[in-house]
Amino acid sequence: MVEQVRYGLVGTGMMGIEHLQNLAITPGAVVTAIADPVETSLAWARSALGDRAEGVAAFADSAALAASGLVDAVIVASPNYTHRAVLEPLFDADVAILCEKPLATTLDDARWIIERAEAMTRPFWTAMEYRYMPPAAEFVAQVHDGRIGALRMLSIREHRFPFLPKVGDWNRFSRNTGGTMVEKCCHFFDLMRLIVRAEAVRVYCSGAMDVNHLDERYGGEAPDIIDNSYTVVDFANGVRAMLDLSMFADGAENQEEITAVGDRARLDVLIPEGALVFSPRTGFGNAKQVERHVVEVDQAALDAGSHHGSTFYQHQRFNAAVRGAGPVEVSARDGLMAVAIGTAAEISARENRVVEMAELGF
Repeated sequence: MVEQVRYGLVGTGMMGIEHLQNLAITPGAVVTAIADPVETSLAWARSALGDRAEGVAAFADSAALAASGLVDAVIVASPNYTHRAVLEPLFDADVAILCEKPLATTLDDARWIIERAEAMTRPFWTAMEYRYMPPAAEFVAQVHDGRIGALRMLSIREHRFPFLPKVGDWNRFSRNTGGTMVEKCCHFFDLMRLIVRAEAVRVYCSGAMDVNHLDERYGGEAPDIIDNSYTVVDFANGVRAMLDLSMFADGAENQEEITAVGDRARLDVLIPEGALVFSPRTGFGNAKQVERHVVEVDQAALDAGSHHGSTFYQHQRFNAAVRGAGPVEVSARDGLMAVAIGTAAEISARENRVVEMAELGF
């Protein structure tokens, strides 16, 4: 029997619901409390819980949930700009924490969070679902195992749909999200660090809001979030990486395409197709020797969310860490570094210049 872990959830919007759906298929996980200041969002959570909603306490904020003594672990899925305020009472409650990306919308808040997180006796985990997509995880493992030789170039393409509507339209403004390069792309900057195994030293981003949200107004104010960009990141070990983002490419066959090129071969992963494509160097004019296979994903994991099964697999690892049966794999410091690269990209795009990470204190 797996030891039971009592979960609380702060923020019961779209991502919060995905967490509830994945906890439902996580052995030993039981949801005992939810918190959100918006009654409509709480109703969504009760609907997602179904029969499991009976006996689940509901609160208006994280402070009340933390004081209840009902939980062993808390998932923070509230809007980006609320993370510091939401986390403060949780840090004092001696509970394990899984905090959704981005860790914070400012570097000052992110630094405060890691200071508190690193003083905890219980696990603190930054949610970076893209690490746990099975095809992406296999891709990373093969790069680290040396299949392509020495990694020299890494490129990530995400061609996808626009930002979805959120309660209060908070995600239409950079002051609430940290900007697209923080809000959305911290996932990819985290993947870059994971794959490259080095820290960024400089960032150049060319991006703008060219297609989406142009005619939208909220309280008379126009949105200010980037909807397409190219970002180049130079790493301390000499590897260079690029992110190609388009948020008006809904019809793309694969939403994510990641390519690593080493001195002996190239490796691609295509998601949601799930294919890994290995292409060794053959020399000019020789026949290509391409190998292709599909990494399968458990159907229950696919059905429980919209991140290609990754939320389920991440929860298995977080649950193990809470029970003392596994390590924390994505720390608060990992979350800070992803925010830092995203912040550099936002500055670069808006000021049209290269940003040295040393400018930001890294």
